[in-house]
This record gives sequence, C-alpha cells and structure tokens, in this order.
Amino acid sequence: MASPRPGTTTGTRLYSPEERQRRDASVWTLVQGVLAPVQFLAFLVSLVLLLRYLASGAGEQAAMLSVVVKTALLYLIMVTGSIWEKVVFGRWLFAPAFYWEDVFSMLVLALHTAYLVAWASHSLDGRGLAWLALAAYASYVINATQFLLKLRAARLEHAASGTSLQGARA
Repeated sequence: MASPRPGTTTGTRLYSPEERQRRDASVWTLVQGVLAPVQFLAFLVSLVLLLRYLASGAGEQAAMLSVVVKTALLYLIMVTGSIWEKVVFGRWLFAPAFYWEDVFSMLVLALHTAYLVAWASHSLDGRGLAWLALAAYASYVINATQFLLKLRAARLEHAASGTSLQGARA
C-alpha cells in the first residue's frame, strides 16, 4: 500500500489512533514540550543581545556565544524530535504528518550550522556573524510557527474527537 503524499495524513486526521496513543505515552513528547520553550527563551535572549550588538557595538562576545547556546539547543531538540518521530510514526524524519516542518527544519539547521562554521573559522567579522544569526533566527521563527500551527491542528482534532492531548510537538 502506498504511503500518504508528503505533508498529508491518512484521511483528515493528523494522527491515527495508534499514533496518538504512542505520542501520549512517549517520554519524548514531554522532552519536546520542555525543550521547545527553553529553546524559544534562548532565542529571545540571544535576539536581544544580537540587536544590542548591532545597534551599539556593545556585547559582541555575549551575542556571539548566545547564538552558540541557541544552536546547541536546536541540535538537541532536532535529535530528540527525530527520536519522537520514530516512536510515534516509525520514521526518524519526514513522516507525512510533519513532512514540511521537517523540510524547513533542514534549512534552519543549515543556517545555524553555517553560523557555527563561520564563528569557529573566523571567516566573518562580528557584524557578518550577527546578520547570519538573524537570518538563521528568521528561519527558526518560520519553523516554530509551522510547529505551533500543527499543535493547534492537533488540539482542534482533539476537541473534535474528545480524546486526550499532551505535548508540544503536536
């Protein structure tokens, strides 16, 4: 039997009953629910530091290191998110229900990784690094919005079906 087209789910449901049960029972759902707001907080702090540095020239080292911390959290949430997807959907990445979120996550990872490479190799000055970080952060905001919309869809599905809902990964 053919699998659903990427970005679609079986029928109109985000989760099959079995996938919903695996999602609700998985410790990785809780892990994602904790890491997502922690990463968002790191993003906000880093964004303020980057904007302060670009506006005033002050705090370059703090701004640059904050991006490294944010990127480490991104890697952690991506690895644990892949484990979550494997547990829930039987695929490490690109499960049909999260196909486009995962595709865009690859761009987010690429931009954050480009920042780390440029930072470690000193191939960009502080301002260049800050602008690269802001580009990475713009992609992160789009990707986070994708996941929030998926969480909303899961909650609406939950309300319509009357079953339990837990977790931030939707």
